[in-house]
Amino acid sequence: MHEGGVVAEAAISLRDVSKRFRIPSARRQSFKERAVRGKAADSHFWALRNATFDIPRGSTFGVIGPNGSGKSTALKVMAGIYRPTSGQVDVHGSMSALLELGAGFHPELSGRENITLNASILGLSQSQIAAATDEIIDFAGLGEHIDAPVKVYSSGMYVRLGFAIAVAVKPEILIVDEVIAVGDEQFQRRCFEHIHNLRRSGATVVLVSHGLEVVESMCDEALWIDRGEVQLLGPARTVVRRYVDSINEVQAHVDQRTGLEHTGSGDAFITQVDFHGEDGGPVVSGRPFEVVVRFESSAHLEGVLLGLTILQEPGINLGGPNNHLSGLFTLRPGVGEAHFRSPGMVLMPGRYEVSAGMMQPGRLLIDQVADAAELEVLPSGDFVHGLVRMDGEWRLDQVSRES
Repeated sequence: MHEGGVVAEAAISLRDVSKRFRIPSARRQSFKERAVRGKAADSHFWALRNATFDIPRGSTFGVIGPNGSGKSTALKVMAGIYRPTSGQVDVHGSMSALLELGAGFHPELSGRENITLNASILGLSQSQIAAATDEIIDFAGLGEHIDAPVKVYSSGMYVRLGFAIAVAVKPEILIVDEVIAVGDEQFQRRCFEHIHNLRRSGATVVLVSHGLEVVESMCDEALWIDRGEVQLLGPARTVVRRYVDSINEVQAHVDQRTGLEHTGSGDAFITQVDFHGEDGGPVVSGRPFEVVVRFESSAHLEGVLLGLTILQEPGINLGGPNNHLSGLFTLRPGVGEAHFRSPGMVLMPGRYEVSAGMMQPGRLLIDQVADAAELEVLPSGDFVHGLVRMDGEWRLDQVSRES
């Protein structure tokens, strides 16, 4: 991390690194043209330009930017897959990288055989591979398919096996591109849990994700790349917010009907947020409740994340629900409602402010309403204290002494 202008010991350092690719001429030439004029000149494309940054040892480091911005090129340069056209790359520690779907797998070999092949390439001995194989198979969840040739695997099976191998070698540096997004929700959760465990063990994790909420919540620092150039390096939250601001065509207006102030693209608006307790009554601490979010959409919008943020004065963020895990929404033109149900309100009695927002992660802020609703939570009569409840059951195991 950066403290007082001093960079912590780096796991990876790039100094003035650029990567250029040759683009062959698409123009077909006759034999006569080639003889008279020579071969048509190729063009060049700079995927990375003059990149200079450090990734601190033991940090989780996110790389963000639009498609084609140079993120994957930067990761491949770090991993040694691409040699930079100019500049210097220094890596300090053993590395494992999961960058492309199926990369490093031999299609004719079985999953089990590919475990042996890839783990050997990553530096494990035969005895270490034998000890890790069952753990890899279990994490990948391939069952009987582990002995089938990987050419028959689905994309999800590929990425599960690739990630399982990459983390089984217990690298000091793990580099992960967007391929995790190919896996299902359960597998993604297990991946992020494993990345969290790697963080705790002191490993350095570098990841590319279009899920900006993942970068903001999991990463210490982030790098924003656009058109092959570093735009910003710093704390993940700061970089993500600056990136989102840059890609949003932000418009602000007040809805005269509701008095709500909206910020966003204007493709859809949140018109009302209501909280209901059991049987439509008030919300009671510890009891089930429902939230109804009403909205109007003027466009067909796919991959919409809808979320609420609950705030306690003076502006303390207590969190809130969103539909990331249950599945992003598709909005059609017209009026709609989104419902969230919970088996128990975790907040203690009191009054809370609620903001609401809709966005397409990594692309567009659709609508943000700072003061969407006020939530009042009534007491349940239980003997609890603090900011939130932690309901559960206690059990006492007691051994009696003989007198």
